[in-house]
Amino acid sequence: MINVLLITFLITLFYIAIANRMLTYINVLALQGVLLFFVVFLQLNEISTLNLTLILLETIIFKSIAVPVFLAYILKRNHITREAEPFLPNFVSLIITTIIVVATILLANSIEDKHLDKIFFVVALSTLFTGLYFIATRRKIITHVMGYLIIENGVFVLSLAVGNEMPMLVNLGIMLDIFASVLILGIFLNKIGDVFKNIDVNQLSNLKDY
Repeated sequence: MINVLLITFLITLFYIAIANRMLTYINVLALQGVLLFFVVFLQLNEISTLNLTLILLETIIFKSIAVPVFLAYILKRNHITREAEPFLPNFVSLIITTIIVVATILLANSIEDKHLDKIFFVVALSTLFTGLYFIATRRKIITHVMGYLIIENGVFVLSLAVGNEMPMLVNLGIMLDIFASVLILGIFLNKIGDVFKNIDVNQLSNLKDY
């Protein structure tokens, strides 16, 4: 069952590669949070109840509800258009995402370690590199934050692979989520509309050091 959930999580990466609308990105992030909730529930059965409860609340309340709702608020507050306006065509993004996934599968198969859970490794690295690619190929600044949240999900998946042995690592991943969202979403993005009239990364090239 965990493998099915992780494969579904992997499919969301392909979907987000070909999506054009900002709300689609938000919905995919919410879906990833739900998938992580079930993966946590099935995977981390040997850690304390307190840690497990904290992780479950973080995936559902934080990743699936709070962050998507706040991102939707940011879109409305700053009058950001619905289109994502990627630099590359969707077909190219799909091909590159496929190459990323295939490359991580080959890398996982080349590692001979009986303690390595390969499907977690493949999904985690694919998510990390897809998040980086997402940041590099989207015009709007808010999509860069979404790309960072995708990277965070990849780190979270990687931490789940060793969650039973290292629950503190999972807790540190949760703290990273909270810190990044408060800092980036709460301060940076919420003020962007007050500084830039057009929420486009090209506007950053106009910044000068006086």
